[in-house]
Amino acid sequence: MRGWKKSLDAAGVREPGLRADYDRQRQLVRRFRRTAYVAARLLLPGQLLPHVVAMTAVMHHGDNLLDTGPLPQREAAWAGWEQRVREALKTGTSDTPLLRALVHTVAARPRLRETVEAYLETATAELHFTGFATEADYQAYVDAYSFPAFMLVADLLGPQDDDRRYRAACRTFIDGSQRLDFVNDLAEDLREGHVGIPVAALERFSLGAAELAAGRSGAGLDALVADQVSAARASLTAARELPTLIPAPGRRLVRALVEIELLTADAVQARGAGVLRGSVSPPPARALRVLVRRN
Repeated sequence: MRGWKKSLDAAGVREPGLRADYDRQRQLVRRFRRTAYVAARLLLPGQLLPHVVAMTAVMHHGDNLLDTGPLPQREAAWAGWEQRVREALKTGTSDTPLLRALVHTVAARPRLRETVEAYLETATAELHFTGFATEADYQAYVDAYSFPAFMLVADLLGPQDDDRRYRAACRTFIDGSQRLDFVNDLAEDLREGHVGIPVAALERFSLGAAELAAGRSGAGLDALVADQVSAARASLTAARELPTLIPAPGRRLVRALVEIELLTADAVQARGAGVLRGSVSPPPARALRVLVRRN
């Protein structure tokens, strides 16, 4: 806890009420994004940590609103939240701890205002997600939702000028990460009535969502998993360029994020058709070695 307080000091978060607002986001992120929180605590300098925590909390809250409940409920919840975010950014005030933290972080990093606006403009792609017919549909989803959501945090770590090469590398990373998530989360997505793997890819291996939901897969699912993980790994390997494109304070965290995703790709590959029984994580010891590396 002492380290967290020092981080708030380093980030210029000194008013007691605002410190409490940030601490609420720390508790939330620690609970729901524990691996990301541990990585940030270990690898980020204090002046960045509270801001990364706040923006991760914004992303998590948005995910919950977009994913939870019947569509009319989600539409109303998102519309209300979007309005409150825009009002907080306009006035610089809010009655919500998360938005007060967001406002302070945007004031400290003004470039984030544009990033938040871009996220708000296209996030409903997740609200209406029901699956993809083609690879092009998947890529459009990444452009509309996955990439803008990732940039809520990535723009805190990247260069302060308009660096197109950095943004392109972030897009490559999130393409690989999102594709890997859709394979790894196949069982959960099937229970929820949709699949993140394009229908065209399923059909190449003589598979359909209905038979996967019924547990009928055969050898085709092993081949499908191998195919999708291979595509994800290619993007993640290319994204190893990312740490070379950002200022030193964020390099270790970004390097760790890429390497842990590659470890996850190995674990999913090894699980193969077993993804129908549930998702898998990389071996904890190997993930820990990534986090404690000094270079």
